[in-house]
Amino acid sequence: MRIFLSRPHMSGHEEQRVAEAFASNFVAPLGPQLDAFEEKITEYLGADVHCVGLSSGSAALHLALRIAGVARGDEVWISSMTFAGGIFPVNYLGAKPRFFDLSPDSWTIDTNLLAEELEKAANENRLPKAIVPTDLYGQSVDLDALEALAAQYDIRLILDSAESLGASYTGGRKAGSGGDAAILSFNGNKIITTSGGGMLVTRHQAWADEARFLATQARDPAPHYEHSTFGYNYRLSNICAAIGLGQMQVLDDRVARRREIFSRYKSTLERPGISFMPEPEGQHSTRWLTALTIDPNEIGMTREDIRLMLLEHQIESRPLWKPMHMQPLYTGSDYHGSGIDEHLFANGLCLPSGSDMSNEQLDEVIEHIRDLLA
Repeated sequence: MRIFLSRPHMSGHEEQRVAEAFASNFVAPLGPQLDAFEEKITEYLGADVHCVGLSSGSAALHLALRIAGVARGDEVWISSMTFAGGIFPVNYLGAKPRFFDLSPDSWTIDTNLLAEELEKAANENRLPKAIVPTDLYGQSVDLDALEALAAQYDIRLILDSAESLGASYTGGRKAGSGGDAAILSFNGNKIITTSGGGMLVTRHQAWADEARFLATQARDPAPHYEHSTFGYNYRLSNICAAIGLGQMQVLDDRVARRREIFSRYKSTLERPGISFMPEPEGQHSTRWLTALTIDPNEIGMTREDIRLMLLEHQIESRPLWKPMHMQPLYTGSDYHGSGIDEHLFANGLCLPSGSDMSNEQLDEVIEHIRDLLA
């Protein structure tokens, strides 16, 4: 039986929620299940925020950047190690990305490096329109430092929390509740899923109102279809939101299981030459995916040797995200850093981490890797 990297894990509550949506005949994009899902996320985050359910995390980022005023020619400073959907909306708006390296202590954006470059940019009158750091593999960025920098330079801060719903930051703040806005993803491989979908979370009521307007084709209030600007078909389906309501009932359980899986991998595989993604003190990562690095000089084999061996046994693993500044699409883009993200990509591997993995499957993955290392 194939062992997947991270597949959807249904709880048993979803069918009832979907049945309620069908019974009410709200199968169009909007409906009571969507309203309830947005309220549930707001309640979970425990902050003074407004949530707007959307068709994807990328749609949420697109709307957030547009509402933040990002336009053609503006710069957006962004984590280089991220998923493509976390950067493409910058292109949609004709803006220019400037990429940043990671901190070795957290594998999230290096806030010291960011502070240095912001000071230079301020002196040269070329500050970015927005900063978009990524909560990598379920771990929150250094939120306090980022919010302080955004306030100091009056720059919009939009958090890519697509991978971190269920994580918390120092002081108990929930990932996805900070900045001017944050984006969440409910894609099939995430901690919880709506089959596909995302959410914009913002502390600004006006941003939430504008996001709802733009996400429903920017239809002005009128008995006919009236448009003073262009919009998008970005709202989350009421049926998908019903699935999300069922998933929210087990979010904390899903996070706990993924952390158990990470701990099991770490306790059995960590050794000289194999290092796992660190977790800064006071933070609580979801461990969405268990990420580690292989030192070929120490271990005598590469990341690819392990990945291909696992694939032969029908076990899915994956390299870490390829940094965006290394992608052909962004050749020549501005990049700041010492290549920590490049090193992680060259030597990093994500192991199967789905919350539906059995202990027997987990042991199977571990034993195959141990046998190869022996």
